[in-house]
Amino acid sequence: MRNGFPKLETKRLILREATKEDAHDMLAYLSDIEVVKHMGIDSCQTIKEVNEEIEWYQAIYEQSTGIRWGIALKESGKIIGSCGFLNREAKHYRSEIGYELSKEYWGKGIASEALAAVVKYGFENLQLERIEALIEPPNLPSQKLVERQGFIREGLLRHYEYTRGKFDDLYMYSIIKGDIKKV
Repeated sequence: MRNGFPKLETKRLILREATKEDAHDMLAYLSDIEVVKHMGIDSCQTIKEVNEEIEWYQAIYEQSTGIRWGIALKESGKIIGSCGFLNREAKHYRSEIGYELSKEYWGKGIASEALAAVVKYGFENLQLERIEALIEPPNLPSQKLVERQGFIREGLLRHYEYTRGKFDDLYMYSIIKGDIKKV
């Protein structure tokens, strides 16, 4: 792990840099079609493919176009998903957010816990004004997740992405710094 890569801690989680040592844990969920079906990627079949995903995490961090944390359970250190920013436009103070979580941990509030920490980090440390989530219309759990975090659906982007041989419509959700309730 690199010095300087931020580590975030929540009640149950450590969000940290994913490394090639995490590849076996990550293959467990990135090979699951249910986990990746709304991500616009094919499921990973090999450690080599997972390592390519980890290399992408490292590249977006080094290029300052994003930052992707591995979601690790505090109790075991095992990576069970990832969450972070991509397509960051520092000049415009905005970034897209993305995430995935092992199916074994769905419905336990873990994605919500990780997302809240990452959103907070983006507003406080990356000086973001706007965070966007692009979500396929059939992905109702993801829509509910971001809505619980205070994201607002702004509209439908028709045929916004071309992935896996088809055009995908995506809902545009956003949260802006002023939407966060002061506690």
